[in-house]
Amino acid sequence: MAEFRYRAASPAGVLLEGDCDAASVEAAVRSLRARGLTPILVEPMEAPRPQTGALSLGSRKQGRGVFRRAGRIGAADVLAISTELSVMLRAGLSLDGALRVLIDMSHGPATTALLQDILERVKEGSTLSAALTAHHGLFGDFYINMVRSGEAGGNLSDVLARLVEHLERMRSLRESVVSATIYPSILLVVAVLSLVVMLGFVVPQFESMFSDLGDALPLPTRLVLEAGDWFKHYGLYAAVLALLGGAVLSQWGRSPAGQARLQGLALRVPVLGGVLRKYDITRFVRSFGTLLGNGVPILVALDIARQTVGNLQFRQILARVTPAMKSGGKLTDALGATGFFEPMALNLIKVGEETGRLDVMLLELARLFDRDVETSIKRALTMLEPILILTLGLLIAVIIVSILMGILSVNDLAL
Repeated sequence: MAEFRYRAASPAGVLLEGDCDAASVEAAVRSLRARGLTPILVEPMEAPRPQTGALSLGSRKQGRGVFRRAGRIGAADVLAISTELSVMLRAGLSLDGALRVLIDMSHGPATTALLQDILERVKEGSTLSAALTAHHGLFGDFYINMVRSGEAGGNLSDVLARLVEHLERMRSLRESVVSATIYPSILLVVAVLSLVVMLGFVVPQFESMFSDLGDALPLPTRLVLEAGDWFKHYGLYAAVLALLGGAVLSQWGRSPAGQARLQGLALRVPVLGGVLRKYDITRFVRSFGTLLGNGVPILVALDIARQTVGNLQFRQILARVTPAMKSGGKLTDALGATGFFEPMALNLIKVGEETGRLDVMLLELARLFDRDVETSIKRALTMLEPILILTLGLLIAVIIVSILMGILSVNDLAL
């Protein structure tokens, strides 16, 4: 027999901690369940005490507490809430009991206040989806309608598990895109800093050497010296103007008109446009398929999935699909009329529509496009990285060669 430390929830939702003797972790879990408790953590006594909120039953994927931040609640916190709530409901804990346990496990006042408000609404008789509607800005239509479908079908824990899987895949896809742009961004910053150093500090050092030569200097040397002189006198003003222009452009880009304009231009960029198109299609079909798989009516699911698309132009194009279906048209024809979907995607959707397995085919299409997006990003970066390196090297080489040409001309004149 060995000693185990446990944390479990009572049927009333009270979080209990203690020690027990058992032959194994599985035996300890069975013993706790026999006592009417829902195990949350079971570990040997010699193991170091974990942070509050850790789970030992294989449900914690992030390896951290449920809520790390004490300030604003983000997407990672929503994912953690969903994960823990799904685990506790599958373990047989009541909804209000599971919410009480989450409140005890939360680390920040913002998440505690959120969960407390949801619990109070549930205790007053509201459904979970109705309680989440009060926080629509945080959870959104997709999340709330998924929960509502689970409540209607009596399988809320299973729906939450699917919702967690969906959120995990969307986060993974988003993080892969962000991670892929880090190295090119570093290269771009290094290129800009290198030019600043060369034009602002290196080139001006040669002005006194070449000051008496005038037009006798080679043209490339004169151009580089003039660029360095301009940068020395007006570089600070140019940097301030660039920052102000960037701030104005960023503010305009957040407006609906500016966002639509920038996104439309991005879609027309040769390589980037295709990647962004597939990325938005992936978000749409995964959301659409997940909603359909949980029993949400197709027109409602279509409208909700459309709202998850980040590109405003694509979202406006998808708005034409619903009227076409209401008039008796097929989904495949309506999507094909948008001109946004490639033949392979339309064929998969058509197969799903004809076989009655539309949700399965949409999720399969999302998985295929996931791989395509990752492959396209890697291929694009494979082309972009050497281009940036060669451009940086070429610019620095031009400056160095121009200075050397000036030095050689000074020697020629001295002879």
